[in-house]
Amino acid sequence: SKKTQIIIINHNRSFLLIYLFYLYISLVDEKKLLKYAVDYLSKYDSSKKNLIKVLKRKIFRLKITNFEKSKLINIIDKVIINLEKNKFIDDNRYSSAKIISLSNAGKSKNFIFNYLIKKGIDKLQIQNSLNFMHQDNNNWELESAKIFVRKKKLLEKNESYEKNLAKMARAGFSYDICKKILG
Repeated sequence: SKKTQIIIINHNRSFLLIYLFYLYISLVDEKKLLKYAVDYLSKYDSSKKNLIKVLKRKIFRLKITNFEKSKLINIIDKVIINLEKNKFIDDNRYSSAKIISLSNAGKSKNFIFNYLIKKGIDKLQIQNSLNFMHQDNNNWELESAKIFVRKKKLLEKNESYEKNLAKMARAGFSYDICKKILG
């Protein structure tokens, strides 16, 4: 009776201490994970799904128990929501910026589409960004093809028309664009 009450009270205190310690650890872990995510985003622009992959890779590299790893993986969603709320990650902005940078690097529309799919951007969102890019500049894919030809020196080499056409086709450019560029 009285001895049982003391044991229950002590048990409740120890449970409370363990629970408070667990909350403290999870807050510290969330802050560390958030700091790592912000540090990563300060160096690289990233999509939401790509950042989740990066954070999971980071967690699996840590030398901690599986229980702690699963706890950290559960915290990732909170960190991502916090970053989205503070506009650190935005898939629309990311896809628009990548389309511009990759087209300026001489990449085709197909290459850009596949690249963004691989980074975890939704197909509809990619289509909207590509349409917006097309409204902004009708000839962006043609200009990108010109950059590709200049980088690969296709017109300077004495290779056959078919070989140059094949190189451009493998890079993802349409037949019409290849014909316009190669003559």
